[in-house]
Amino acid sequence: MSFPLIIAEKPDQGRTLCSVFPHVKREGYIEIRPNEIFPEGAFCTWAIGHLTQLAPPEHYNPAWKQWKLETLPILPETFKYEVTKSKYKQFQIVKKLVKDARVTNIIHAGDAGREGELIIRNILHLCGAKKPLRRLWISSLTPQSIREGFRHLLHDEDTRPLYDEAYARACADWLVGMNASRVYSLLLRRKGMRDVFSVGRVQTPTLALIVKRELEIEHFKPEPFWEVTAMFQFDDKQYEGKWVKDGESRLNDPAMAARIAAFCRQKPAEVAELKKEKKEFQPPLLFNLSSLQAAANRAFQFPPKKTLDLVQSLYQKGIVSYPRSDSQYVTKGEAETFPGILEKLSACPEYAPYFPLPKRSILQNKRYVNEKKVSDHYAIIPTEQVVAPGSLPDGEKKIYDMIVRRLIAVHYGNAVFHYTTVKTVVDSRAVFLSKGTQMEAEGWRKVIFSKEKEKDGILPDVKQGEKGVVIDTNVKEGKTQPPKRYTEGQLITLMKTAGKYIEDRELEKVMAEVEGLGTEATRAGVITILKDRKYIEVKKNQVYATDKAKVLIRAIGGKILASPEMTAKWEKRLREIGKGAAEAAAFMEQTKKLSEKIVQDAVQAAAEWDFSGLKTDDIKRPESKYTIGKKAGKCPACGGDIVDKGDFYGCSAYRKSGCTFTLSKSILGKKISLANVRKLLAGEETNMIKGFRKNGKTFDAKLKWEDGKLRFIFAKQQTGR
Repeated sequence: MSFPLIIAEKPDQGRTLCSVFPHVKREGYIEIRPNEIFPEGAFCTWAIGHLTQLAPPEHYNPAWKQWKLETLPILPETFKYEVTKSKYKQFQIVKKLVKDARVTNIIHAGDAGREGELIIRNILHLCGAKKPLRRLWISSLTPQSIREGFRHLLHDEDTRPLYDEAYARACADWLVGMNASRVYSLLLRRKGMRDVFSVGRVQTPTLALIVKRELEIEHFKPEPFWEVTAMFQFDDKQYEGKWVKDGESRLNDPAMAARIAAFCRQKPAEVAELKKEKKEFQPPLLFNLSSLQAAANRAFQFPPKKTLDLVQSLYQKGIVSYPRSDSQYVTKGEAETFPGILEKLSACPEYAPYFPLPKRSILQNKRYVNEKKVSDHYAIIPTEQVVAPGSLPDGEKKIYDMIVRRLIAVHYGNAVFHYTTVKTVVDSRAVFLSKGTQMEAEGWRKVIFSKEKEKDGILPDVKQGEKGVVIDTNVKEGKTQPPKRYTEGQLITLMKTAGKYIEDRELEKVMAEVEGLGTEATRAGVITILKDRKYIEVKKNQVYATDKAKVLIRAIGGKILASPEMTAKWEKRLREIGKGAAEAAAFMEQTKKLSEKIVQDAVQAAAEWDFSGLKTDDIKRPESKYTIGKKAGKCPACGGDIVDKGDFYGCSAYRKSGCTFTLSKSILGKKISLANVRKLLAGEETNMIKGFRKNGKTFDAKLKWEDGKLRFIFAKQQTGR
């Protein structure tokens, strides 16, 4: 008897993959019963995201554990991955199955992308797997897609270059981040700032752009201006116009504005010029992750990370396609499925009013159906597994609705508007402009509502040469406005279009090719990092740069670390590695030289740093929150001490006795404080913890450690005692 072993990236994903087959659940894995695709059956297990992580510096050299300038740069000869201690138990389950004599081959079923390649192949490497490997590569988790994917597995070598790219990216980011973060933290400590200054290839140039906008706002000096408006009467028609000269309507002299207003009042007026322009607006493209995150932030002020989590949940339910896509196009194969999907959607009361559709098919429309613009994945679309939006939790419902409406909208016609500009001359001297907008055809805007009202109203039907009179004038005072703050959604767009901030035109082209800073999968995480590390604050969806951010960017100055230029070159080379056109080893050697230069540049520049005007006294790590190494209680497994290990709470006897007891610092999306862990280990209930999240739903509960397991204790259970 021989079994394939399927390794998924997450538990939910593994369960979904198995749901189409008869199966039995085991601890940490699922046994698939014999079926058409697996005649003898199969095993399916999973990672929990990253089961492995790059080893810390001290694992290469004990001297690298302490943060000292003299130990920099840190340049390991080769890189090592290790099992994440908080996930050690699941790793052992995977390893046991990999080594099982009944398992003859392995099916890599991680997410179909670079990160999925890295996660599963790293686990297999640490397990010492030598068995034949095939790759499941699917863009949706519908039953049909799962079955088809297992019937048409890719070969190991088909996706190995993607692993090489992801591995090189992870190691290179570690090198730059480790050396840059240490050197700037140590040097800034000498300036009295006792905090960790995290520096990264993507996060730091992104932060530099945010700080640039912050400084533009701070240094902006509002200036007053005045504008003159006039109300015209032409027989029974009235409209308003704004005085202009040489295309400018603002005056910096209030007395001049008052004189113009007085001069024009009750004077004769004539329509000197009339321009009418018809504009058609095509339906928007289908969503990729960045455009979905930006749209959800505009509509609902969802942080990008929340949108990613919600669409990931929809994907794991099998009702939308792969979420981390960078494409807004589909292939003909996907377009052929649209009529069936849309027919099911037409049965939903929310969407019934939009049917029948003006266009039955978009199969021949290259604006949406373009195989050349589909890379690893096509646009985010609803799958044939249609659900009623009302059956979903609120956040998922909103995201699903947006994705569905985009698909419906591309089957509608253009929105058509008429734009009218009237130039009115008063007493043959003063010129006023009036603008109007009128919608001729609603088109796709019937499906996708716009909260933004048209700036200009409808103008009356006047004719060129028609004469009238000014019945009133008015002077309006205003002030010039500073640049607007970025919203969280605009940060996604900012990262994607960062190439326009590069002066070198060739590098700008490269940046456009690699689509800016970060990837579809990482941009939301970068924004979360900037928030967690106190570089930015988000208030009412507006992004503010902190003094800590300004200190770091001022210290880095014009160095390449703060410029998108490095990422442009870096991403180009990484893409080449992913296509098998460049060697990862050569890239890593260049990264080591860059890391050396980063350290040298920072040390040389430190003597000239000047942070006057910034509140540097407030930049220090709060000691009360710095709990690493502190005892939390006794180990329930061996009686040793449980201590804070940074990312998790673990047994201090790990190295002596091999005790693997750990408690995660995060459970279902909520951080568990040291105080609550102490209560758990003492056999007590924790305080009420609000906001646990599971399957898109949130709930409040207390925790208690009982019979070797964590129990959730809900309010009803407590009141019933």
